[in-house]
Amino acid sequence: MPCRKPRVAGVLFDCYGTLIDVLTDERDITTYRCLSRWLLYQGVWIAPERLRACYAGRVREAAEQTGKRYPEVRVEEVFAGICADYSVWKVDTERLGVETARAFRAASLRRLDVIEKSRRLLDYFDTEKKGVVSNGQRVFSEPEMRVLNLYDRFDLVVFSSDTRHQKPDPRIYTATLGRMGLAAPDVLFIGDNPENDITAPRRLGMQALHVEEAWRRYGT
Repeated sequence: MPCRKPRVAGVLFDCYGTLIDVLTDERDITTYRCLSRWLLYQGVWIAPERLRACYAGRVREAAEQTGKRYPEVRVEEVFAGICADYSVWKVDTERLGVETARAFRAASLRRLDVIEKSRRLLDYFDTEKKGVVSNGQRVFSEPEMRVLNLYDRFDLVVFSSDTRHQKPDPRIYTATLGRMGLAAPDVLFIGDNPENDITAPRRLGMQALHVEEAWRRYGT
């Protein structure tokens, strides 16, 4: 028998590993070979091995420059810089940074699908205000949620690239609570990562459940 629904006004979900089953490989040189060939036709020439090293190094440098414990960078800005430095003709680096980030995600993607048990959880919490707090990049995470018919099921969606803070930084949670207009005790957080989705939300006063416990508890 399903348990009684908790007394909450809002429910926050993690995204990847909770709502969406995803597998990517950002280390595989094949990912960078595909991206390097695609960039050639955009006016940017950089060898796959150099592209892999350059991307990893610039992400690391950008994160270190923030001085934050849980920093987040925007990958489209990283790729815009790479495109500017390796262009062979004049390019719109801002636009190309966005397109390159999405091409990179496509090249690295190995699996993407909705977790059906969690789709049923959304139905279960149909009367509560719902949101997503994810360590993700809006530039490609929003399209993924939209194509899987998830994005419009939420009142708000907050990615770490929006706030430039990754979970478990408390600022990403408090910013979301502020946008929801709800107090922490009135919100339930559901996710798959013990620190990011259970311990950190509880530290702020939210209720929290591991997604597998939520599946069992609410009979989905």
